[in-house]
Parts: sequence; C-alpha cells; structure tokens
Amino acid sequence: MAGGINGLTKVCGIFGDPVQHSLSPAMHNAAFAATGLDYIYVPFQVEKANLPDAIKALRALNLAGVNITIPHKETVLPHLDEISMEAGFIGAVNTVVNRQGHLRGENTDGRGFIKALSEQVGFNPKGKTALVLGAGGAARAVAVQLALSGPAKLVLANRSRPRAEGLAKLIAEKTGAAVAVAEWPAQGLQHSDSRMIANADLVVQATPVGMYPYTAETVFFPFERLKQGVVVCDLVYNPARTNFLNKAAHFGAVTVNGLGMLLYQGALAFELWTGITAPVEVMRDALMKALSTHS
Repeated sequence: MAGGINGLTKVCGIFGDPVQHSLSPAMHNAAFAATGLDYIYVPFQVEKANLPDAIKALRALNLAGVNITIPHKETVLPHLDEISMEAGFIGAVNTVVNRQGHLRGENTDGRGFIKALSEQVGFNPKGKTALVLGAGGAARAVAVQLALSGPAKLVLANRSRPRAEGLAKLIAEKTGAAVAVAEWPAQGLQHSDSRMIANADLVVQATPVGMYPYTAETVFFPFERLKQGVVVCDLVYNPARTNFLNKAAHFGAVTVNGLGMLLYQGALAFELWTGITAPVEVMRDALMKALSTHS
C-alpha cells in the first residue's frame, strides 16, 4: 500500500481473543505491499460476547474479509450466510469473505496443511495411511482434509476416546474414508496399536503440547515402531524444532513443523479476499522475521 491509507483502502483483519501475538498481520501486510494492493490487515480483539456485534460491524464497515481464530472458529458459523463444504465438515471457520454483505465462511487450515506437505516434502496422502494425534480444532481440520484426499486409511488417536470416536464417525459418514481409532492413554499409545503405528506413512501431532513457552513438554509416542522415511509433522511452529520432531528425526523420520500450514492457509485466505495469486515467498519471509521476535 505505497500510497498510504485512504478512502478506498480495503480492510482485512483477524477476529480473536487474544490477538496480540498473531503473526497474520505481518504476513498479510507484507503480501499487500508486495502486490501493490490498496489493502491493510488489522488485528481486532473480539471477546466472546462481542462476536455477533463484530460480525455486524464487518458488514456495516464493508471489510473485505477476516480470519477467525480462538475462541470464535465454531461459534461464528450461525452468523454467516454460507459456509464451504470443508468448513461444514470440520465444524469450524477460519476465514470469512465479504461479497457485498454476503458472508461466506471457509476453512483453509486443512488445505494449507496438504499444500505444505506437498511443497515441503513432496508428500501426497492419496493411498497412504495417516495417523493424527489429537481431536481439537486443528486436528479436525487436518483429519477432514486428509480424508478428502483419498487415503488408504486414517487413524485418529486422542486421550478422550469418545471424542476421537465421534470425530471418526463424522469423517467416515461425510467423506466415505476408512477411519479407525487408536488408544492413547496418558503413558502413550498402547502396544495393541503397534500395527497402526508401524503402517503409518504420515504422523501428525495436532495438539499444542511443546508450544512456546512450554517447550520442555512432549507427547509420549513409540517412535521406535515407525518405519524408516515416515513423514512426521508437528503443527507447533514455535519452536521450529519441538522435542517431538527431534525424537522422530532420531528414528529416521522426515520431519515438518507447522509453519508451512500457517503460511499456506494464509496464502489461500489472501487469494479468497483479493482474487490474485499470493506472493508466497514474501509471506514466508515476513512470517520468519515476525516469528524471530516472538520466540
């Protein structure tokens, strides 16, 4: 936005609580500057009780769109006019697009994850076996998108087995994918699930365990049972190398952190708002620079 903010400047942003440490403003404002678009991206702290008013303001002020983050990803759904298939399956929205007051909810998290796997390590989940650890919002987004990508088998593991079973049932019904549930007690995955672990082509750690500042924490996992060359992804990106990834690498895994997912979900949101191709490398550089000040 070389000419500065003016009466024609389009506004995008993020609704959440908290939003002070979001990396999205740095990523998107760098992208707007690089493409010469007259846009600006602003973080808006929106408490739970104020979400309905914030959505009304989005329409009234004609914002181009917003990202949605904690704690609003699920509660925003009834305030929108339309949601994408993925957002409906996941039950959560992370991006809202405003077209003349018509609000469409999207979820770019899962597609961003698949794109990151493809671009970073050349992994395609079609015909493969994937194991997802966790059943929260991030896990749901990843699991649904994996199921839509045609895997041979999708295995879900969560410390609350009923929650994992509920998610597995939903995904199987919505996508037709083969979905199984593995035990995950406090001491780690049980020996009875050895075959599921040994057959995995992809393992995704989709919980916040190990995220800064709690970097000493880790997920108990039998890394020694993984086959050589398995792709192991930790959705945590701060720190870049979690204990989980370090242990996986020690046992011969190809490792990926969550920064690529953050990058590509943001690139997809940028394209939904603007209609032009996102400058991915510019956004990556901005993320890395911003992350260095948040570590």
